[in-house]
Amino acid sequence: MGRQRTRERHGREARRAEAEADRLVKMTQPLHNVPTYELLDEAGLEKIDQAALEILSEVGVDFYDEEARDILRQHGVRLKGDTAFFDPAIVKEYAAKAPSQFTQIARNPANNVVIGGNHICFAPVYGPPFVHDLDRGRRDATLEDFQNFVKLAYLSPYIHHSGGTIVEPTDEPAHTRHLDMIYSHIKYSDKAFMGSVMSAANAADSVKMAEIVFGAAAIQENPALLSLINISSPRRLDDRMLGALKVYAKARQAVIITPFLFSGAMAPVGIAGTLVQLHAEALSGIVFAQMVNPGTPVVYGAFQTNIDLQSGAPVFGSPESQLTLYGAAQLARRYKLPFRSGGMFASSKIPDSQAAYESVMVMLPAILARVNFVLHAAGWLEGGLTAGYEKFVLDCQLLGMYQKFMQGLDLSENGMAMESLRTVPTSGHHLGTDHTMQNFRTAFYRTELFDYNSFEQWQEEGGLSAAQRANAEYKKLLASYQPPELDPTVDEALQAFMTQRKAEIKPEY
Repeated sequence: MGRQRTRERHGREARRAEAEADRLVKMTQPLHNVPTYELLDEAGLEKIDQAALEILSEVGVDFYDEEARDILRQHGVRLKGDTAFFDPAIVKEYAAKAPSQFTQIARNPANNVVIGGNHICFAPVYGPPFVHDLDRGRRDATLEDFQNFVKLAYLSPYIHHSGGTIVEPTDEPAHTRHLDMIYSHIKYSDKAFMGSVMSAANAADSVKMAEIVFGAAAIQENPALLSLINISSPRRLDDRMLGALKVYAKARQAVIITPFLFSGAMAPVGIAGTLVQLHAEALSGIVFAQMVNPGTPVVYGAFQTNIDLQSGAPVFGSPESQLTLYGAAQLARRYKLPFRSGGMFASSKIPDSQAAYESVMVMLPAILARVNFVLHAAGWLEGGLTAGYEKFVLDCQLLGMYQKFMQGLDLSENGMAMESLRTVPTSGHHLGTDHTMQNFRTAFYRTELFDYNSFEQWQEEGGLSAAQRANAEYKKLLASYQPPELDPTVDEALQAFMTQRKAEIKPEY
């Protein structure tokens, strides 16, 4: 019996290796083929939209940048000090100039991604200063960690985008680490990636590095960068974000305009009121981008959750945040704009059941709401302070499930399986039919990290938890990693540019 189980295990491992090799060359961006959930009826949607336009025209949004205020003024926006007041007609006119969808190019054209419409793009966690694994626990993130996560994202068929600041490499100087991060995305992956947004200079460096890789003309035709511009709620765009936004818009690179809201702190406890504020803030940034350069690709972003009013801590995976997500997605579609939200959010500090429950609570609504760009789709822990190695690969298992779910119901001849239904007798079964044999590899999604065996077999194979299996899996993936080819002349030009910029950039003390 023991030898038989060993043979079965080896057979499973061989089939798994074959499936892994097959999947790695087939990164396919999914299409959303299931019904989109609509929370608000037309009257409710109109009520939120009109309230947001009222906030924009009567309360206003602050722009802490002189050039930005001049641009607004030139396009008919009324200003009083730093505060801009947007006429509703101006909002509608300029928001309509943004494309409803666009293609972001990747170093490997097979990995180009479409942002908008029925397309969904999964990108890794963004921004944590810490990392976590079962061996070393929680610690400061390093450049090696950053590169490891780029490699893991590259290896996953369910991560369609390399992301941006996956973690903060705290062992690199703050004033130059953006160069190392952009280079790592280019060197260790050939998927699309994000630019730096900490300053206008960082954004300009990102654009230059994209031009070295793709050519200046090519990135004018289709963006090579997609960058996250956060609005400092309530109703403020600071000089750093505006500086980066201006650089990207002038270079016709895509931007995600995302209000950063915690209901009960930077937004009201009323979820409808939070939606009003979110919508007003997002529209202000979207309109400004079109005033800088009409036709600039923009994504309507939403990052919202609530705080625990008893402790003051943010709560991820709350039911209120999902209501906001559904409403914001509808508002983005109302303005015919791509939408960004969602992620595998968790307040949990380790990859445990709390992390799993919270993550599913956020990601399922993101799928049902047809979020076009899902940032933080893998690796998020501790409210975004930590990126988890085990959490990353476990999240990718769920992303595979969601990708299968989004295919919808197959009503083709193969999906209907009428021949098998006609020929299998009441005393028979479908296990050995021609139809089953033709489809047994692809009929059902099967995650390799989740355990489907009997208790006895699970126990015999070590009785490992999901996190323990994920620990072995991420190490196996990194050990098997092979970098995509990079033109040596491009690599040389990138490194020369980085050397020059590192000598030029002075630290801010």
